[in-house]
Amino acid sequence: MAELIEAVLRGLGTGSVYALLALGFVIIYKATRVISFAQPAFMLAGVTMVTYLVLEVSFWVAVPVAALLTGLLALGVERLAVRPMVGRPAFVVAIITLGVDVAVRVVVNAFIGLDVRNVLDPWGLRTVGIGGIDMQQRHLAAFLTTAALVAALFAFFRFTRMGLAMRAAAYDQEAALAQGVSVGTVFALSWGLAGALAAVAGTFAAAGSSVDAALWLIALTALPVIILGGLDSLPGAVVGGLAIGVLQELTATYQNHAPWLGGNVSVITPYVVMLLVLLVRPYGLFGTREVERV
Repeated sequence: MAELIEAVLRGLGTGSVYALLALGFVIIYKATRVISFAQPAFMLAGVTMVTYLVLEVSFWVAVPVAALLTGLLALGVERLAVRPMVGRPAFVVAIITLGVDVAVRVVVNAFIGLDVRNVLDPWGLRTVGIGGIDMQQRHLAAFLTTAALVAALFAFFRFTRMGLAMRAAAYDQEAALAQGVSVGTVFALSWGLAGALAAVAGTFAAAGSSVDAALWLIALTALPVIILGGLDSLPGAVVGGLAIGVLQELTATYQNHAPWLGGNVSVITPYVVMLLVLLVRPYGLFGTREVERV
């Protein structure tokens, strides 16, 4: 039982990273109806900034500053690469974001170099005991941080003018324009928020280990998450991220009981779930089902 609970707790920590990444995907999609494939690059850029900033300031200052700078980077990408594509088919814009992802990662890799880079987080691999169950501090910190950010996003979308404007634009852009909402500002802010969330997610993904050029692969797991939760659902991104994280850790814990599956079956578990969801419920658990009249 202790092994099961510890696996679930690890999954909640890992799933929190997935949830932050998925929230970025969903925020951009709800605002622009475009799937941004640039999130992995923003995650890698953000965590690389943290590794440089922690050499000058404390970790607690470096992470917010890196998140802000990554948000500005994402906003710049929206202005320079995505905004000129408004009115073009969605798949064209998606391909543009894929090109942005590759270009940004090439530049960031040059800053990573061959040296071992760390975010110098205050948790490392230390654990905390909860009722006789050990949980890594970095996983607990990731879960609590994600909970705080989700609460802040809920308050922002629910109680602020810009948050309400973003919800209105997500529901109907033309109606929002008619009511005086600056849809362009909504687009830019959605990209900025997604970039900042990616930087925080990258920091926790690298906590307790080092930063290398392959770290961006973690962001790909956000794709099964948004398929499971629903491409246009913020609660779905959170629930999907935690569910995928827990499932992946449970598979990693017990996969030795089925050696015929191979040693790394936990790596493909999220994508197996994605395929099953696409076959059974393609709009996800919380996504909006599109109704077509014929």
